[in-house]
Amino acid sequence: MSTPGINWSRLVAWMASNVPDVGEPTGLSLISGGKSNLTYRIDTRAGAEDRALVLRRPPLGHVLPTAHDMRREWRVISALAGTAVPVPEPVALCVDEDVIGAPFYLMGHVEGQAVRGRQDVRLSPEDARALSERLAEILAAIHAVDYEAVGLADFGRPDGYMARQLERWGQQWERSKTRELPEYDRLAARLRDRLPAASRAALVHGDYRLDNTLVRLAPGAAPEIRAVVDWEMSTLGDPIADLGLTLTYWHDPGDDERSALPVAGDITLTPGFLDSRGFAEHYARMSGADLGDLDFYVAFGNYKLAVIVEGIHARFVQGKTVGEGFDEIGAAVPLLVARAHRALDEGL
Repeated sequence: MSTPGINWSRLVAWMASNVPDVGEPTGLSLISGGKSNLTYRIDTRAGAEDRALVLRRPPLGHVLPTAHDMRREWRVISALAGTAVPVPEPVALCVDEDVIGAPFYLMGHVEGQAVRGRQDVRLSPEDARALSERLAEILAAIHAVDYEAVGLADFGRPDGYMARQLERWGQQWERSKTRELPEYDRLAARLRDRLPAASRAALVHGDYRLDNTLVRLAPGAAPEIRAVVDWEMSTLGDPIADLGLTLTYWHDPGDDERSALPVAGDITLTPGFLDSRGFAEHYARMSGADLGDLDFYVAFGNYKLAVIVEGIHARFVQGKTVGEGFDEIGAAVPLLVARAHRALDEGL
């Protein structure tokens, strides 16, 4: 069986030695790939019982220092199992790169779908509102986790978080960039000058949006967010940075420019869905957070996403992406930078 990023025979042998209870692997398919970590479904059989697992591994090329850390994802979903934050069942971690060529982990398969665009699902206005409210409520639940009690006291350094984030993503830009963008440099300087006062420390997801959750849609039932996934950038830090990035992905009615961003779906245009301001207000009600500096965090979200997209573009230029839809993604970078400047100038 030949699949990019997987040595099937070595994987089967490793699973037989390390997780024999899950059964014999019988099939492998790529769920999503290229934009970030690679995600595969593994079908297994134990006697007459079939079970599905999910394998996560880093991308095939241009992996930046500290990025795509499988140990980090594994640790946080293991810590959150049993809390108010829904996560997949942790199954096993492998740090031996000789098995498939990179560290990876296995988790339970969750029945649900990643909802990104209006073409993915049909929602009534009532269900759309309920889903958007639940998305805000789970974000508040993440930020309410007692991270010390679940064993994550050393998961990050919340003091000076935003200053370090600016430095970190600036360094990632220098490692990833494929061109010079003076407006990016000006944006980095403006953000440094506008750093807000320290917020409370919390567990932050780092890339929270609807399509980084798995949603179950059943006839006659309200949509249910079954799991939050893609924890590769999670740490301890400023929770409003999470909210700012979520709003960076939001597509509000009338924002025609947003359609030019291939990194953003249009599910939030569904009638009944909260707009970005309504989402922020619902989050504030659930969390009690002060959103006085939200414009800074939205600008920072666009800045961070611009760096991430430039990294994806760099992998595409190197021929290291898996899947389709990468040929135009580089054009999103200057647009994200411009939107960040606009957030600083005009607010949300």
